[in-house]
Amino acid sequence: MLRKKRLILVFSVAVIIVVFFIWLHDQYKVPIIMYHSITPQAKLENRLQISTSLFRRQMQFLKTHHYNIVSLEEAGEMIDGRKKIPPGTIAVTIDDGYKDNYVYAYPVLKELKVPATLFIIVNEVARPSGDRLSWGQIKEMLGSGLISIGSHTLDHSYLPEVKSEPELKRQIFDSKKILEEKLGIAINTFCYPAGRFNLHIRDLVIQAGYKYAFATGLGRRFSNHDPYLIKRVRISESDNLFYFWVKISGYYNLFRSHNNR
Repeated sequence: MLRKKRLILVFSVAVIIVVFFIWLHDQYKVPIIMYHSITPQAKLENRLQISTSLFRRQMQFLKTHHYNIVSLEEAGEMIDGRKKIPPGTIAVTIDDGYKDNYVYAYPVLKELKVPATLFIIVNEVARPSGDRLSWGQIKEMLGSGLISIGSHTLDHSYLPEVKSEPELKRQIFDSKKILEEKLGIAINTFCYPAGRFNLHIRDLVIQAGYKYAFATGLGRRFSNHDPYLIKRVRISESDNLFYFWVKISGYYNLFRSHNNR
């Protein structure tokens, strides 16, 4: 009787372990990291900034530890199941089109041969303040073969609060069209401003002809495999290399609430 009970216990524990690892495997997502402004003067309290030195250390970490750094579209093909996900796969994105992306981030990416996607706010390109990328700088980075471009709408409008259907379509459809006309390439990726969306906005992104769309802070409420709700992880100045390693594990989404970005 005792032997039978032990066998039942061992079997039960084995089943629990198998179920746990099946569940854990389903929670994994390809880590897609998100930056904004890369500058020597980064402020710790500004979550949209990271210092040039820390950015370099993080990119060097990826290279030193042999991460499989892929383009955003290739990552999308893995997320929607069309390609197998090799161990250590990761993709790099940079939002908003700050000029410092060209001045400080691009030399690091080029030196280390790290591919990245820039999400551009179309109407802020070459704005008079001088803190955004010019069309010439964007084209130069495109020419390297390392940088790809996605749409971040025309004005970075908070789309869930846009009540006008024509305005929603303008932000989603026209930003794609303008980028394609200016750069002479297909624009296949879209980034929801502030990472926020609703299902109607998602449908419009599909209608516009994008292949993939990217959000933030979705938590565990949405599938890890929806090509139009791909989750990303924001990287900031407060992320030392240990925390960076945790964030790029592929399981970071398990440890943050739905509203953390």
